[in-house]
Amino acid sequence: MRVGSTVEEITTAPVGRLIVRNAVPTVISMMVTAIYNMADTYFVSTLGTSASGAVGIIFSLMAIMQAVGFTIGQGGGSITSRLLGSGDTARAGVYCSTAVFTAFFLGILISVFGNIFNQPLISHLGATETILPYATDYGKYILFGAPFIVTSFVMNNLLRFQGKAAFAMVGLTAGGILNILLDPLLISGLGLGISGAAIATLISQVVSFSILLSMFIRKKSTAALSVRSISTKFRTYYDIFTTGFPSLMRQGMAAVSAIFLNQQAGVFGDAAVAGMSITTRVFMFLMSVGLGLGQGFQPVCGMNYGAGLYGRVRESFFFLVRTTTITLSLAGLAVFVFAPEIVRAFRDDDLVVQAGTLAMRLQCAALPLHSLIFGANMTLQTTGQKKSAAFLSSLRQGLCFIPLILILPRFFGLAGVQAAQSASDLLTALASVPFTVIFFRKMGRKE
Repeated sequence: MRVGSTVEEITTAPVGRLIVRNAVPTVISMMVTAIYNMADTYFVSTLGTSASGAVGIIFSLMAIMQAVGFTIGQGGGSITSRLLGSGDTARAGVYCSTAVFTAFFLGILISVFGNIFNQPLISHLGATETILPYATDYGKYILFGAPFIVTSFVMNNLLRFQGKAAFAMVGLTAGGILNILLDPLLISGLGLGISGAAIATLISQVVSFSILLSMFIRKKSTAALSVRSISTKFRTYYDIFTTGFPSLMRQGMAAVSAIFLNQQAGVFGDAAVAGMSITTRVFMFLMSVGLGLGQGFQPVCGMNYGAGLYGRVRESFFFLVRTTTITLSLAGLAVFVFAPEIVRAFRDDDLVVQAGTLAMRLQCAALPLHSLIFGANMTLQTTGQKKSAAFLSSLRQGLCFIPLILILPRFFGLAGVQAAQSASDLLTALASVPFTVIFFRKMGRKE
């Protein structure tokens, strides 16, 4: 599809159809990613409760890589989307190229320094003495893959923001399916244990990276990727990082909150860490639908905002909130009812089931609130409202969650650990309302 026809379609076609069309491949790729994360948890859990807890520890490490990737990808992607909407394809190529090569360089730094300080790093992520050996073995292979993991997140976001979600889906889905197939082969078939799960993830991430890179090499991206287009101007990097800063707050806080969660759950034993780890993986799967819809909304929002079509921005926002509320409510109800069976499917341990069930049900009750959280956050970031978006991004797993995970267990024990995330979700949703109202009033004045 030509550049002009892509932009023309996104600025003229019905917004609901556009969002759903962009969201479907994104939802599929995110669900496959969530499924292979759950597959890791499932197969590793057969090695024991401590091994199951190690997956939750390394989730914090993956969250750090994801934070870097999403910061650069969402920052570069948001700017690229608006530049394409205004017709400036040359500058869009500069931001696209700069984002990809910056991500690979930062991934190398994470890999080198992460492996040098592997054991102390994983200890600080919340590993108990019994979990540490498993987490160290798992983590070293994940760190080897850091350049590919970080850059894949960036390329995925750049393609999505251009309305090329189907191409992004191919890379992530192929890697995810490969990971699911390799897990039992390497863990049990070749007897590699938890290292086998990590090697499976490493191989799948390299494959995803290669497929996504091929999309740019084969000119499937509207914004061109070229070494010659890498910017030497400080302003370009500043724009990418400040626009992506809300993602750094959101994903970075996710990494920090995961560390605090592991540390607080660890007080109550490996079973509590394993139960919360299983809950986290299941909710990654549930929220992949809402996040996919939100990411399908972003190119529609960005290009129409860049073109000055504010009525379409408003229309797409309310479509997103309605659709996400209905979808997450139905999904949350199903998981709420079968929470004990879901936890036991991962680890048949009464203590793990007890720890995971209440946490899962409380988070199900708060799940519909994510429609407003996603909508407000993605709208503000995509339209360049940097300060407001950064503040909202820091709430759910940062400014709200961290105090709650530190305070509630002192009064309610393990129940405080289990309730912290759902309480944080409620506070974040309430805080999103005034920011959303203010944004649309300002946009109304422009209109």
